[in-house]
Amino acid sequence: MRESGIDYEGVFQALPSAALVLDPELVILDANQAYQRQSGLRRDRLIGRHLFDVFPDNPADPAASGTRNLRASLERVAATGQPDSMALQRYDVQVPDRPGVFEERYWSPINAPVLDQDGKVVLLVHRVEEVTELMRARGQADGGDQQRLMEADLFTRARELQELNERLREAHSRERGVALALQRAMLPSPEHIGRHSVAVRYRPAVGTLNVCGDWYDLVDLEEGRIAVTVGDVVGHGLEAACVMGQLRSALSAAVRVAEGPAEALDALGLYARSVEGAESTTAVLAAIDHEAGTVTYSSAGHLPPAVLDPTGAVRFLDKATDPPLGARVKHVPRPQARTYFAEGSVLVLYTDGLIERRGEDIYAGLGRLADCLTRHRALGAEELADVLLTDLLPSTGNTDDTALVILRL
Repeated sequence: MRESGIDYEGVFQALPSAALVLDPELVILDANQAYQRQSGLRRDRLIGRHLFDVFPDNPADPAASGTRNLRASLERVAATGQPDSMALQRYDVQVPDRPGVFEERYWSPINAPVLDQDGKVVLLVHRVEEVTELMRARGQADGGDQQRLMEADLFTRARELQELNERLREAHSRERGVALALQRAMLPSPEHIGRHSVAVRYRPAVGTLNVCGDWYDLVDLEEGRIAVTVGDVVGHGLEAACVMGQLRSALSAAVRVAEGPAEALDALGLYARSVEGAESTTAVLAAIDHEAGTVTYSSAGHLPPAVLDPTGAVRFLDKATDPPLGARVKHVPRPQARTYFAEGSVLVLYTDGLIERRGEDIYAGLGRLADCLTRHRALGAEELADVLLTDLLPSTGNTDDTALVILRL
């Protein structure tokens, strides 16, 4: 993001010191160019991997302690929210493209937290300087010279990292303020619409700004009908949120004049072709007619809404699913389906962050959702929304953005 003419991503990449950005679980989120050069690994071989899967201890050295010492420092930073300047470390590194071959290397690491507005650690910055050549030179100096050189080196490193952390925190704070304003403007929190009690929840992924590409909307239609939608723009942060805002507004207008959900999604799909970043967006739209006891729906590649019957049975509305927005070269009318509901049923719309888990079949997540709805079918909309987030999101925090809408019919 650019603020006051400063490109902080560019600053991070241009830093002469090697630096990584980690999440609190020590998964690598970003690596600057200096780190890529120093490690000999491209960015695509680092991002998304656990730090110690990329940099294990030398298995041929039973006394190796680099992994243990670095893990202890990072966990201490995550727990206390305070930077930690480590003592010089011997941490042998595997030679790129030569599995099992390790080189003796020495490093000067400093670890620092990035805090959110509430003081919670959301990111870790791991900055490291290789001092292998310096250690070899120091081997020829006397003990007093070694100590003075080491103290001066550590002091300089700590001061540089403190300045970097302050700049990153300032940038994060400004971006978060913009994000909160966007969230309030684009995603209101309705308590009732028509005769229905409604609960909405919005949870960005852990480690991101308080805004994302997921959205929801509820619209009063003529003759007591209402429309409800959720959607998911690919990506996170302010860019995804801006695309989300355009699509949400366009669909809110289309649903007021269209003959039904399919026609409204048709119009949105045509509009999405002119919006940069809207490709592969998913959305589902449901129109509720309480007098007729029906839900009419259409889906553009989105996960199926769930209907919880008063008996505890759960049905997924999956009879009118089509590809995401902009996925087809030629325009094809979207399908539409209708189902009946009993008085007292619950309609649940959600985005993938609620149920999807890496490496797991999607049906496992749908099964968890159905089971949770059945067990808690007597709860009101607000209580049920809280229970779903508590039971279904990972205890360590959601790794994907999540939007959730619950209507008691």
